[in-house]
Amino acid sequence: MKYRGLNDLSQLSSRFASRVPNDVELIVGIPRSGMLVASIIALKLNLPLTDLYSFLRNDDLKKGNTRAYKHDQLVKPHEARTILLVDDSLSTGNSMRAACDQVKAIYGGTVVTMAAFVERHNRHQVDLYFEEVEQPRVFEWNIMHHPLLAHACLDIDGVLCVDPTAEENDDGPGYLDFLCNTRPLFIPSVKVAHLVTSRLEKYRPETERWLHKHGVQYGQLHMLDLPSAEERRRLNMHHKFKAEVFGKDPAARLFIESEVNQALEITRLTGKPVYCIETNEMYLPGQLPNLKADIVRKSHSLKRKVLNRVKSRISRWLPDSPVSKV
Repeated sequence: MKYRGLNDLSQLSSRFASRVPNDVELIVGIPRSGMLVASIIALKLNLPLTDLYSFLRNDDLKKGNTRAYKHDQLVKPHEARTILLVDDSLSTGNSMRAACDQVKAIYGGTVVTMAAFVERHNRHQVDLYFEEVEQPRVFEWNIMHHPLLAHACLDIDGVLCVDPTAEENDDGPGYLDFLCNTRPLFIPSVKVAHLVTSRLEKYRPETERWLHKHGVQYGQLHMLDLPSAEERRRLNMHHKFKAEVFGKDPAARLFIESEVNQALEITRLTGKPVYCIETNEMYLPGQLPNLKADIVRKSHSLKRKVLNRVKSRISRWLPDSPVSKV
């Protein structure tokens, strides 16, 4: 499972900015995902930007007021002599070919094509690309709407909806209100194979009603069959339960989890990839020791920063005191 996030995209766009020809005067993004890449390139190279459909209509270019653009004399997109037509990735190449045909039918200038991510077999279909990333692959901006979800397990709290607050998580009236009225977060647009949650089985009716209300399509809903949240905390069953469901289905290829420590444990127990919403990272078997060490280092670094900040503030508040000798 190959994964690329916004951080990868930003780094690649800086690294390969020199590949964009100097005579490009306008960046044209193919909606929707292509606009993400096009926006990053346009901002970094300080070039004007438009989307494919605005370009086809020759709508006036929109400009901000905070800085001057290169080629800011352009008013209409068709005035540009060379454009860069951008998409996020190539699979079949149909989207890029269709866009190119539409543009060339009405535009007499030069069209340079670019996709951020390509495969070895289709890289020849564009003039420029950032990186070869073979299938299976997912991106941070499409993972919740990818056909792969038909073979995936998803957590609920922190993924489909926000996490309950400490006050809401009382295993009583506050929690019932949360289950019925919590705000949606990332609702997938395709059917998911499994929803796997640490919510207790006794809350199945409220959970199912909320899922139906927000149009979540799923195959099976797995919930912990324990008498209370206190018992769940005592047994520390969260990651073990999720890993058991994920590991038992040989067709399940991905787990989407909200919390980093659980994500790491699920990967360790199953030997399968887990995407973590909290960190926007894909955790893969074989990478866990380094990932855990990195998390520990970051945790210790944060603790040191907080401690130093507290000491600094205390030293400002307290007057100097004499040092006693023993």
